[in-house]
Amino acid sequence: MVTINDVAKAAGVSISTVSYALSGKRTISSHTKRRIDGAIHELGYRPHAAARMLAGAKTNILALSAPLHDDGHLPTHMRFMSAVVQSAREYDYDVLLLARDDEISGIRRVAASSLVDGVVAMGVSEDDDRVDLVRELGIPASFIGIPAGADGLACVDLDFARTGSIVVEKLADAGHRTIGIIGHPHSYVERRQGFMARFDEGVDAAATARGVRVVRIWGELGRGSGARAVDTLLDGGEHVSAIVFHCNEPVVEDAMRRLAERGVEIPRDVSLVAAAASYDPCGFDVELSGVTLPLARVCRVAVESALAAHRGEPAAEALLVEPRYIDRGSTAVRA
Repeated sequence: MVTINDVAKAAGVSISTVSYALSGKRTISSHTKRRIDGAIHELGYRPHAAARMLAGAKTNILALSAPLHDDGHLPTHMRFMSAVVQSAREYDYDVLLLARDDEISGIRRVAASSLVDGVVAMGVSEDDDRVDLVRELGIPASFIGIPAGADGLACVDLDFARTGSIVVEKLADAGHRTIGIIGHPHSYVERRQGFMARFDEGVDAAATARGVRVVRIWGELGRGSGARAVDTLLDGGEHVSAIVFHCNEPVVEDAMRRLAERGVEIPRDVSLVAAAASYDPCGFDVELSGVTLPLARVCRVAVESALAAHRGEPAAEALLVEPRYIDRGSTAVRA
């Protein structure tokens, strides 16, 4: 499929100049206009949804690119989708779900068929193919996450690096010298989910600065993974006195059941912290201190950014939402 990028290269101009020629929003020289028209004719380019969007057409539909992988957690996935839908409704927009796990074909399809005014992308990896794709197609977009090479594109996320630092600093200040972290499945690392790398960077920086030892366990898929993680941390001879949950709630629930079975008293024996929780940290027998993912705010900003891009407004710098730590009594000072 011939793209606006191909036309720009053939005409020897920028993509934005081709867009202006198609939309008429800015005056360009007759010479440049002829070169663009010639390239369009020679390549057989058919201005698609992006060009019509630039011309001011509206469908009042946003696409949500939300691939669900085999290792994904459906309830968390649904919370993000619901928050995007709710935010879009407030702007009189419907949402078209693109759930295929190849992350690419759905965006190409809606861009070519004029179905949507823009795309919100979630489940973002560090090297996300959708970054180059939305640039190639010239379609307005925003990302829930901070992919590499996204300069000039709208991106929003929790500041996961700061979140990692905060939870370690709070525990270090309480005297904990060895902290266990139960993380998401290791397959997330293999897929280069960017939020995990940023969280680990924050954890490592704070641990180094405070002289704290960190022991990591991956909360894998399947029943009993939380219990196994707890047993590994407490029986491994590392003298773990605090556990940070950076995982989905089934693993947390399983881990807390195992702690109760072992007769571990929280927070007297072990302190617990939730980091970037997408679930309600007050929904357990022991309410968890920590940082809750500001899911509603992140999704609202993503929707607003996609709509701003549709209006032709330049993207601001990536927004990293400052984490808010709340003490709910699940940590104690270590003697």
